Amino acid sequence: MTAHPATHPALHAADPELAALVDAEEQLQADTLRLIPSENYVSAAVLEATGTVLQNKYSEGYPGRRYYEGQQNIDLVETLAVERAKALFGVEHANVQPYSGSPANLAVYLAFASPGDTVLGMSLPMGGHLTHGWGVSATGTWFNGVQYGVRADTGRIDFDQVRDLALKERPKIIFCGGTAVPRTIDFAAFGAIAREVDAVLVADIAHIAGLVAGGAHPSPVPHADVVATTTHKTLRGPRGAMLMSRATHAKAIDKAVFPGLQGGPHNHTTAAIAVALREASAPSFREYAHAVVANAKALAEALLARGFDLVSGGTDNHLVLIDLTSKEVPGKVAAKALDRAGIVVNYNTVPFDPRKPFDPSGIRIGTPSLTSRGLGTADMPKVAEWIDRGVRAAGSADEEALATIRKEVADLMAAHPAPGLPLGA
Repeated sequence: MTAHPATHPALHAADPELAALVDAEEQLQADTLRLIPSENYVSAAVLEATGTVLQNKYSEGYPGRRYYEGQQNIDLVETLAVERAKALFGVEHANVQPYSGSPANLAVYLAFASPGDTVLGMSLPMGGHLTHGWGVSATGTWFNGVQYGVRADTGRIDFDQVRDLALKERPKIIFCGGTAVPRTIDFAAFGAIAREVDAVLVADIAHIAGLVAGGAHPSPVPHADVVATTTHKTLRGPRGAMLMSRATHAKAIDKAVFPGLQGGPHNHTTAAIAVALREASAPSFREYAHAVVANAKALAEALLARGFDLVSGGTDNHLVLIDLTSKEVPGKVAAKALDRAGIVVNYNTVPFDPRKPFDPSGIRIGTPSLTSRGLGTADMPKVAEWIDRGVRAAGSADEEALATIRKEVADLMAAHPAPGLPLGA
């Protein structure tokens, strides 16, 4: 498949240099096996929505309460997205205006805490997120961030530690969820601890929102005061975010988002969120969500069979975290070699990692993108084989072996066109 100027005619005419880069990225996404768990392919409909004339409109405020006129259509677009979010996730309130996941989490702080208050979140090296109170983040600078981790023997969340810290520190907010958590999150256990210390429980489901929507992961809604999520990743929407909550917290959440942290929403993104939420309500999406998990489990088993060490011993969701210490290849070296082989991953710390974050021991992989392309469990042994060969080639600096893998990957990808990519259209 090759890109053609007819795909983006106005862009090619106005800015050939930038258009060439877009074409190159389209080709790269088509030819490579994308295993970064936070990435996915959106549909052509979602892409179209992000490029509509809704981009032209400013809309500070909320439907029916705007600071600009001419909102007849915009109010309906945002209301559509809100109602679809409420129906899909079974929540009482939804705000679809946050620009992305980190600003959405920051709005939670503004709504429920004051600078200096204590927040409890998962340690970043253990699998948490920067915005859960980690030191280098504004949330760890402005608030007293206290972190919990995982058990060394199981790689799973240490709930004894969570409860002990909660009772000792009495946090205003408790975050659950993260960026490298391969196991089912026990929202009920977190909810019980939060109630015991009168804390606001925030379930950050940015990674697993699509799995929750598709019934492939338990929902946090019965247990959490607030549910925060991005709208891309497993949800297959645009780069945006949502905050969902009980009705009692609606006013605080909305006020924190606007005017607390941002001005006018990105209406073209709101429209694309609405499209993605409609797609996620279809029976086919439920099949997709379960296929993501089935593929991840099959890939994990195939990697274990090849002698890889997996954090927690496997996965319950879309994500597999690989500790390469026994392979004697650092995560960064492996990730860059796999990239040259057409296999896109990210290097990542593993729990209790003795190496530095920018040169860690692990790599993080996931199955959302390959599942969107129609790959199934029967393909996972081949994917594991490529990862195995790629890691060994990284250790021996065998560029010829990496080039061979890249050709094999491209051949398989050609047989599984990616949703939304205009190549070959």
